[in-house]
Amino acid sequence: MNDISIIIPCHNEEVFIGKCLNSIIEQDYPKEKLEVLVVDGLSNDRTREIVKDYAAKYPFIRLLDNSKGIIPAALNIGIRESRGEVVIRLDAHAAYSPDYVAKCKELLAKYDVDVLGGVTVTFPRHDTLLGRAIAISLSHPFGVGNSYFRIGSKKPRWVDTVFNPCYKRSILDKIGPFDEDIRLSEDITYNQKIKAQGGKILLTPELVSYYYAFSTFRSFCRHNLRNGFWSVYPFKFSTKPVSLRHLVPFAFVLSLFLILILALFLPAFWFVLLFVVLAYLLANVYFSAYIAAKRRDVRLLFLMPIIFATLHFTYGLGSVRALTQLGIKK
Repeated sequence: MNDISIIIPCHNEEVFIGKCLNSIIEQDYPKEKLEVLVVDGLSNDRTREIVKDYAAKYPFIRLLDNSKGIIPAALNIGIRESRGEVVIRLDAHAAYSPDYVAKCKELLAKYDVDVLGGVTVTFPRHDTLLGRAIAISLSHPFGVGNSYFRIGSKKPRWVDTVFNPCYKRSILDKIGPFDEDIRLSEDITYNQKIKAQGGKILLTPELVSYYYAFSTFRSFCRHNLRNGFWSVYPFKFSTKPVSLRHLVPFAFVLSLFLILILALFLPAFWFVLLFVVLAYLLANVYFSAYIAAKRRDVRLLFLMPIIFATLHFTYGLGSVRALTQLGIKK
């Protein structure tokens, strides 16, 4: 049995899969104790060709097919095919520090936890002003709240979920397969199941990965809408699939809608709406100004409020859309 199995779900990742695999090849962990399973959702770009080239050169890399094309199915395929005592799920559009794999095994044993993860340094996929602004929004507390794997942490802390989780095989056997009805946020809902069974999830700053965020406005909006949708829609399958922080944008956007409706009948609520909007704008401008000053780029003073608002409202709108679909289906 291999010591460690790495599972990489992917689909149309020709731009990043090579960078991801190179960072794994450069790991300081013995390759004879490692297997890398790239589970591809039948990509129609050069992803499969690239992975096959790597597999031909490095026998510990294998390409597996995921005919369903969704992440939870990829994870289930990878877990079934894996032989490691430790299973690490890695994202294709990310790269990893050279000691990432070795530290996963070391820290998993040191802290005696079921799931382990680290902090993520976010870079833009394209080094443009817009790309940098988006990356900042995804790693700032005003943008993503207390998501410690995104904003960083100076010390280990107990959390509800982690990016690129490292699992003990025993906890995967105990909880069972990922729910393939939950196409996104599958890791969040799975980790909620682990916590419900008494499992422990630890974030440690000793583990570092480098994530490449979307850099166009359209892809940013589409990604947030999907994330927002899948923070609420899983309630169809579970009573507590996500933590409260994932519902904050939903509550904010829904409250604005409700206050607006009330204002149409009760004029006093126009003042409530004005107060909420002004409070949000003041907070937005404050944090944007701080970022612009810290980075010495006045352009961010004008761009960051738009990016923060887009992040919050598109995520919230995705959640509202999920609520309407749940209501219709009921």
